[in-house]
Amino acid sequence: MNLILWRHAAAEDLPSGDSGSDLDRALTKRGQKQSEIMAAWLNARLPADCDFLVSPAVRTRQTADALERRYRVVPALAPGADAAELLALVNWPDNRRTVVVVGHQPTLGAVAAVLLGDAGAVWSIKKGAAWWFANRDREEGPHCVLRAVMTPDLV
Repeated sequence: MNLILWRHAAAEDLPSGDSGSDLDRALTKRGQKQSEIMAAWLNARLPADCDFLVSPAVRTRQTADALERRYRVVPALAPGADAAELLALVNWPDNRRTVVVVGHQPTLGAVAAVLLGDAGAVWSIKKGAAWWFANRDREEGPHCVLRAVMTPDLV
C-alpha cells in the first residue's frame, strides 16, 4: 500500500468573534498556489487508479481540486479526526491501492508518528506538504517506509 498524507494548503484565518464555521475557511491566494505546485508534483508520480479521500472542509476540497481528479469527501476526516480511525478507514496496511488523504493537523501528524514508530506523538506537517508512506511485506513481517516528504517551497 502507498499512503500519501497531504495537508491542506494555507487558508484564511477565522476572524475572531466570527460565528462562521471552521469548515468554511477557504484557501488564500498563497494556498491556491501551494496546491497547484503540490498537485503537479503528485500527479507526475501517482498511478492513475488512486483513491482520493478528502475532509469536508472547504480548504481541503480546494487543495484536492488542484489535482483535477475525482475524490470522495469523507466526513470522518474533518478537523479533529482520530489517527487510528484514519488508518482503519484507508485499511492500512492491507490495502493494495494507493490512497491520498487530504486532511488536517494534528491528525496527519499523529498518523505519521504512528507509522514511523512514535505512537502517541504528533509530528508537525507543514501546510501544503505531502508525506508518502509505503507498506512492504518482508520475511520478518510488514515494514513501513517513508518514501518522500515534499513541501510546496521545495518543488
